[in-house]
Amino acid sequence: MCGITGVIGADCPPETLAAMIAAIAHRGPDGTGTFRAPERRVALGHARLSVIDIATGAQPMWNAQATVGVVFNGEIYNHAELRSQLEAKGHRFASDHSDTEVLIHGWAEWGEALPTYLNGMFAFAITDLAAGKVFLARDRFGEKPLYLADLPGGFAFGSEVAALLAHPGVGDAPCDTGLAKYLAHGFIPAPFTHLAGVKKLPAGCQMTFDLATGQRQQSQYRDFTLAPVDDRPESDLIDELDHLLVQATRRRLMADVPLGMFLSGGLDSSLILSCLGRAGAGAVESFTIGFNEPSFDESAFAEQAARHLGASHRLEVFSVDDARDLIEPVLRGMSEPLSDASILPTWQLSRFVRRHVTVALSGDGGDELFAGYAPFRALATARRLNRLPGALIGAMARATGRLPASARYMSLDFKARRFLLGQMQPMACRTPAWMAPLQPDEISRLTGREWRAEDLYSEAISAWNARPDLSDEERMVDYFTRFYLPDDILMKTDRAAMAHGLESRAVFLDNDLADFAERLPMRFKMRGGVQKYLLKKVAERHLPRDLVHRSKKGFGIPVARWLRDTPKVVPDAPIGRLDPALAQEYFAAHRAGKADHRLFLFAWLALQYSYSRGGVTRETT
Repeated sequence: MCGITGVIGADCPPETLAAMIAAIAHRGPDGTGTFRAPERRVALGHARLSVIDIATGAQPMWNAQATVGVVFNGEIYNHAELRSQLEAKGHRFASDHSDTEVLIHGWAEWGEALPTYLNGMFAFAITDLAAGKVFLARDRFGEKPLYLADLPGGFAFGSEVAALLAHPGVGDAPCDTGLAKYLAHGFIPAPFTHLAGVKKLPAGCQMTFDLATGQRQQSQYRDFTLAPVDDRPESDLIDELDHLLVQATRRRLMADVPLGMFLSGGLDSSLILSCLGRAGAGAVESFTIGFNEPSFDESAFAEQAARHLGASHRLEVFSVDDARDLIEPVLRGMSEPLSDASILPTWQLSRFVRRHVTVALSGDGGDELFAGYAPFRALATARRLNRLPGALIGAMARATGRLPASARYMSLDFKARRFLLGQMQPMACRTPAWMAPLQPDEISRLTGREWRAEDLYSEAISAWNARPDLSDEERMVDYFTRFYLPDDILMKTDRAAMAHGLESRAVFLDNDLADFAERLPMRFKMRGGVQKYLLKKVAERHLPRDLVHRSKKGFGIPVARWLRDTPKVVPDAPIGRLDPALAQEYFAAHRAGKADHRLFLFAWLALQYSYSRGGVTRETT
């Protein structure tokens, strides 16, 4: 796990490359490496977190002829198998067990098909000086980030936006479309960012750049595609899922440094903890943070799981209000806005875990692949309400706005209003609209221009309409996995963990396990009101039944209450066309208890603090 950056096809003086590496040094505290070939207009930078092949795994890493080099962020879990295949084809390795070197030889053998052979999380840039090419790729689910910015004749790349902003040629003007989509989703769907000059390489994509002509080609080598055709008996499916979970866990145990486990006490992380023993992990510690306010504390469930499985467990208890002081520094450190307030406890947990281990397994991906989120339960009600006139739905939504505003986590008034506002949108837009910081008409007022739902949710609509063969529930799985997972959940975990030089590994995103989930019919994901049905059947073999079937609860913090008086002075720097005065009105209504604007207010703070970190100009594009 590391931070990568570089400039291809354009000038990059040594001091600029050094500044770009310094901007992401937190991702790789164990050392830096550089390569510059000004005559070829290639500059590569690397900040290393040493996890595998500590002695000889420095980067940029080159082949024996010094013609093919790579900077790489992530882990290739099947690197040992690939090494054996490549050795059988005549390749000779200099390292003992470097997964980075597998990329170099894999490029020589398979070329641009290389990503299709990889089971792992990765973002890398391979420079082939002999062929005059630079090849970049990102893993299929987007666990590892990769940002791009155009420069005259070429581009800059980096693991975080901050690395690109350290280059004087990268513009920092706001992107109207990126900002509007952010307010409509709470995250920014790829390829957009909040900056006009910076884009994300989408998950599962690759790009080739020709050093001689400056031409580039981008394509998607792997897309999440539901094909629910597995009709085997339920008992066979339970057996296979159990096996795949253990196999995926075993693959993620490779490390030359201490390894641990994020344990929330929820189904996914508890199930992975049960897999550790069966995967031959030996003594692996699990880690939980608790809060001294019972309504937000789930540490007792994590301790129950650890006791049941005989795990060595560590707990650190905070005051919930301890996290209040983290809002500004954490959001400033993101370098891309994210309205998901669970970034704060995730950041706290990562800081705690890093004091003891360098690598931690996580349960990310389980809710997306196996239908674990609350909106899945809302679909049946939404279909029944489709028979009601839109005007009546609008009146009901306005009525919920007159209910006393509660600061409780997922209060009834909050959920009812979110549901009804989403119900006013076409079916293809409802999933993101249910979770949106603002609705399209509000975004239009805030930005001073009209935004239609069709524009704001274009990615979700295209994906929804492309699969008329799927049920509404299946298309919701598709949305959460294709958009919410990479650009919210995985982005959040990456930034929180890497802020502390901690590597996080998502067990559920193993290729074989994800392929199984793609083929699994919806009746094994939801049945009779039971979500993650098949996953719970596996969990019943290894965990107490009350732990398996307890109500799901997110990584909650009292953000609605905090925002009644935090921050003392609301930041309101002009950003693009956004109207700071209108944002102040939302804050005033929330603080007076007249409305619950928690989603927008946190989104606004994330936006303000992200921009102030980058020194973004005030004009728009």
